[in-house]
Amino acid sequence: MCFTQAMEKLLGKAKSSLRNAFHRFEPDVWVMAVIQFFTVIGLSICIPFLSLYLHQDRGLSMTMVGMIILAAGLCSAISQTLGGALSDRFGRRPILLVAVLVSVFLYSGLAVLIGLSAPVLTIAIVYIAGRSMLTTTRPVISAMVADFTSKERLTEAYGILRIGANIGWAAGPAIGGYLATFLPYGWLFGIAPLTCGIVSLIVFFFIRESPHVVSKRVGFRSMLPTADNRAFLVFTMVSLLSFIVMGQMVSTLSIFAVDIVGFSTAQYGLLLTLNGLIVIFFQYPITLALKRIAKFRALILGSLLYGLGYLSLGWTTQFGWALGAMAIITAGEIIHSPVTLSVIGELSPQDQRGRYMGLFGLSQTMGMAIGPLLGGILLDAFPFNSELIWAPIALIALIAAVGYYLWARRFRL
Repeated sequence: MCFTQAMEKLLGKAKSSLRNAFHRFEPDVWVMAVIQFFTVIGLSICIPFLSLYLHQDRGLSMTMVGMIILAAGLCSAISQTLGGALSDRFGRRPILLVAVLVSVFLYSGLAVLIGLSAPVLTIAIVYIAGRSMLTTTRPVISAMVADFTSKERLTEAYGILRIGANIGWAAGPAIGGYLATFLPYGWLFGIAPLTCGIVSLIVFFFIRESPHVVSKRVGFRSMLPTADNRAFLVFTMVSLLSFIVMGQMVSTLSIFAVDIVGFSTAQYGLLLTLNGLIVIFFQYPITLALKRIAKFRALILGSLLYGLGYLSLGWTTQFGWALGAMAIITAGEIIHSPVTLSVIGELSPQDQRGRYMGLFGLSQTMGMAIGPLLGGILLDAFPFNSELIWAPIALIALIAAVGYYLWARRFRL
């Protein structure tokens, strides 16, 4: 009874914090959160369930699946960098609109190809193109939030953005896991073009151009304006390690949960749904609490929780244990993710904010691509030893925590 009362009190505080947040930010920030919701629904269905489709239905090894996801990540990294730079030059809104409209056609093609059991190479190429185009929106959205928000509230604003994204993470896998029980994969992947279409309408009717300084040109050299900003470069490299760990949540975790532990696809969907729900209720109040501690301490704590959560998966045999591990992983996520974007927002000049976000997005996407490849190699190498699958992942998280500490000491941040 005491535990129930404590949880009700905690949830009440979380809901109260969210209500108060509505009056602290420009309406544009909330529109960005809605856009994140719809884009993430599409991605949260495509990425993990594509791994299951290619591995289970088409017979690809997890190493090969990891290679496809790595290729998609590398292409997405390039597209994010380009998208951020183009948004500095031509404006945030037009780049955002073009990206989601092209994504509608690419993801529609992906759904058709999967429904027709087209050659795996063709499916992989269209998936890579679609993911690259959709992830182009990430640095643009992040830059717009920084454009509309004061420096003092950046961490809070990115916390709001993550709430929108994680409502998508909560809804997408739950919808996908349920539909996968009775629908072919082709119909399942048809959700992504639908959500992209909704985003295009929101951008067209409700998004106004953000107040930012327009860059005069876009070229290869102008996309790399940060070579002398060592604090940014080192931070980006350290964050790459954290993103490798974060990348285990989709491809690696889906195969581990379904093929190795024996959970159903619906149960795997519930794991991701739990992740989303925790973020929805606790991201903003925890973000407010993070204002009381130094950013590097928050990053260290988030990395350590990542490592602990993934390490605990090595002893998973029951669904309840997996839920507990996911709760720890999510605690690391809600501490780590908004703080990283806040740091980039503070380090980036106003007229180069898009490309800074794009370059940081390159690090994030590469980490999220290398993660599944590493996870696929570990799954193929140790199919009967879960501890050896997750211990190297936890070690990377520990190295990232040390890296954040050294970064803060070196640049006195």
